[in-house]
Amino acid sequence: MDYAGKKPTIVDPTTGEVIPVELFVAALGASNYTYAEATRTQQVPDWLASHQRAFQFFGGVTNAVVCDQLKSGVVVPCRYEPGLQRTYEEFAQHYGTVVLPARPARPRDKAKTEVAVQIVERWILARLRHETFFSLAALNARIAELLADLNGRPMRLYRASRRELFARLDQPALRPLPAEPFVYGEWKVGARVNIDYHIELHGHYYSVPYALIHEHVDVRLTATTVECQRESKSPHLR
Repeated sequence: MDYAGKKPTIVDPTTGEVIPVELFVAALGASNYTYAEATRTQQVPDWLASHQRAFQFFGGVTNAVVCDQLKSGVVVPCRYEPGLQRTYEEFAQHYGTVVLPARPARPRDKAKTEVAVQIVERWILARLRHETFFSLAALNARIAELLADLNGRPMRLYRASRRELFARLDQPALRPLPAEPFVYGEWKVGARVNIDYHIELHGHYYSVPYALIHEHVDVRLTATTVECQRESKSPHLR
């Protein structure tokens, strides 16, 4: 999985401003079956949401995900043992897969996606250059149309389309999608518990057990829940 270097655009219908957006690309290892979509940013929420939609598009989960060492996925760049962004690691655990970041400056580590990005830029992005879109939804609807054409196009080398190879090679090897959707959460590491046994998070205050005064806790915030934990191996304290 990776982002294309060239970007599609949408037009603000009110101001007429042309807004560049990101182009996310994912390709399966044996069949080259490809998924692509436009997102507002490369930040963690968009990065993980694109992963979710890619797995849904494929109808299953791969044994491994190979990605670049971009900041949304890797917080400790390293040639041999990169450190994953915490929410990204949770996402991988939820889906039962592993993340294998490519080594810096080693494009061959993710050669499959490098080629997929080039093909998407050539067969999808190039065909959009004379079209105007006023929303991300409209742009993605058009990308989906062109993607279906790309995956159905016969490849001369294999004498079969990506879709045909997918059904034969990759689809049987995919793991089932999890029964429950992944719940996105943001982490605040090392939050200090004040003397009034509250922690501050985005301008709001949440109480924790009195015994944790002056200690530091890790806090996970979702749309509906705030969870505190003393350390990674401790049970959650809600």
